[in-house]
Amino acid sequence: MHYPTALLFLILANGAQAFRICAFNAQRLTLAKVAREQVMDTLVRILARCDIMVLQEVVDSSGSAIPLLLRELNRFDGSGPYSTLSSPQLGRSTYMETSHKTQVLSSYVYNDEDDVFAREPFVAQFSLPSNVLPSLVLVPLHTTPKAVEKELNALYDVFLEVSQHWQSKDVILLGDFNADCASLTKKRLDKLELRTEPGFHWVIADGEDTTVRASTHCTYDRVVLHGERCRSLLHTAAAFDFPTSFQLTEEEALNISDHYPVEVELKLSQAHSVQPLSLTVLLLLSLLSPQLCPAA
Repeated sequence: MHYPTALLFLILANGAQAFRICAFNAQRLTLAKVAREQVMDTLVRILARCDIMVLQEVVDSSGSAIPLLLRELNRFDGSGPYSTLSSPQLGRSTYMETSHKTQVLSSYVYNDEDDVFAREPFVAQFSLPSNVLPSLVLVPLHTTPKAVEKELNALYDVFLEVSQHWQSKDVILLGDFNADCASLTKKRLDKLELRTEPGFHWVIADGEDTTVRASTHCTYDRVVLHGERCRSLLHTAAAFDFPTSFQLTEEEALNISDHYPVEVELKLSQAHSVQPLSLTVLLLLSLLSPQLCPAA
């Protein structure tokens, strides 16, 4: 069964010391959920601190949750504007709405001929304000817990395709991989091609907790870097403990998600000489459920 997901790419190249790329499983983000004031306020604060945000597990048949979230994000600091790129699955129509300042080079849904993925990767290439790293490919993935090993091994094939498609080895794979605890043991994890093949750097360390509940300690969410230029710009990588940062109780935090966002910071400011971009947002909304999107 295919599930809906959304990828929110927030591009904010404003001359900061580091360029932060994040991924966040928002745990069934619905219109009813974002309409709750505390949830909305916290989500906006999480999104606004990232330069590129991959927002996963948006399950909104109304199509109103993301516009509402973007409206509040616009109001948060008034930087705007925001744009959308939608890529429905299974042959449905694709559309892109972006501002003239959004540096999106290309994007497509991976052709999952063998039906390996529960949520087919929707990949995108961006230009960055950097002479060292002028472009970067993002490959988000949210695995299903019952097929983690199979999907992560297939993710290596996705990497091979996108790197050939865009003739670039500078790729970041990221998202809720479910790559720990009962879903994937350490022994099986270490046998993945993404672990055994050279050049892949799992920058969220094994053993780092990416879950909100005190009763769990699992590194489900990951960021994997590939490419010498990309790795040379690596500054930091970590899970963002938003309950502690925003002084939320566990119960309050669980109203947002049972996952922490994971993030990586790249040092771009030392490398670029072009004028910084103004705030621009690109929303990639992948509707993967036939029930949520009519056929084209």
